[in-house]
Amino acid sequence: MEQALPLNKRLALRQELLDTSDGYILDLPKVELHVHIEGTLTPELRWELARRNNQTLRLERTGTAYTSLAQLRGSYYIIEPRPGHGIDNAEESFTFFEAYYGGFEVLVKEDDFYELAMNYFEMAAGMKVRYCEPFFDPQGHTRKGVGWETMMGGFRRAQMDAEERFGIKSSWIMCFLRDMSPESAMETYQAMLPYRNMVVGIGLDSLEDDRPPSMFDDVFALAKKDGFRITAHCDVGNKDTYQNIRQVAATLGGGSGAHRIDHGLNAAQDPDLLSLIKGKGIGMTCTPWGYLRHEPVDEIFPRIRRLFDAGIPIAVGSDDPAYMEDTWILHNWLLVKKMCAFSDREMATLARHAVDMCWAPEGVKAAIREEIEAVVAQHEP
Repeated sequence: MEQALPLNKRLALRQELLDTSDGYILDLPKVELHVHIEGTLTPELRWELARRNNQTLRLERTGTAYTSLAQLRGSYYIIEPRPGHGIDNAEESFTFFEAYYGGFEVLVKEDDFYELAMNYFEMAAGMKVRYCEPFFDPQGHTRKGVGWETMMGGFRRAQMDAEERFGIKSSWIMCFLRDMSPESAMETYQAMLPYRNMVVGIGLDSLEDDRPPSMFDDVFALAKKDGFRITAHCDVGNKDTYQNIRQVAATLGGGSGAHRIDHGLNAAQDPDLLSLIKGKGIGMTCTPWGYLRHEPVDEIFPRIRRLFDAGIPIAVGSDDPAYMEDTWILHNWLLVKKMCAFSDREMATLARHAVDMCWAPEGVKAAIREEIEAVVAQHEP
């Protein structure tokens, strides 16, 4: 079987995409529905926050200390693929989760969370993102002793300033870490409720092995009853991915199923799942650049194309851009256009899908739809 695309080819592809200067994709207004705010922690910001907080950055497993920004930048390019996908177990390499959760250590003050979010909002606004629903992982912070008001206070200020300064609107999706207990998820849900005016949805992420969505059904059922939208990650290529996709689509949330599915690309290979998802009108988020790092290229994009052609709404996002060769929503849109051979008209359909799938107020959606149609008309021959 063909292997995942190696780093040197991913970097060359990234440059090729940026060199295309696709004005149509640049101009289209975007809605981002799959981005982890902690996954936007660039090496530059991580280095600055560590200096401000008098911290020495280390790779916990080996004790390696990072003594320069250049060394830290380089570490972002040695994240391993998943086991079984051509992995090189060099001692100084990271697993993705080591890299991702390692970044949490510099987020200790309200201003740290503010700068993390503002850095993302500014980057996204520059790529014509008009509305976004970033994921955040509170358990990863509270288990380190960070208080809710510290975390949410920073996010709240950033949210307000980003709308005023950049015109980008947002709501948050709180994710449970599936490698922690259902009891911890329920405690986290209850702790979030004082901030429910900021949180529109509840999600499920982190290491998926042997942690099916059904483990967390009680808390998702409660969240759905309380009026939150629900979604869950179903990682591509996971050993139980078909079972997990079916649970999310059909039963999560007290027997009725989720409002969205994150990833879930393997559904394209199962006609029954395709029929189930389409029949329930469930949208799916996908982050194609992330898949390049651990899945064969000749399997990724035909699946995305098949989902699209089946009439399932798809929203293309960036996932963890800082840890994925600095590839943001623009890179993912350019990538999916090239590799799926999407026309400009089909890319406009993807833009509309994301608006339809988002959980923004109808007035926000209407304004973005109007802008999409204006861009489409402007670029028509």
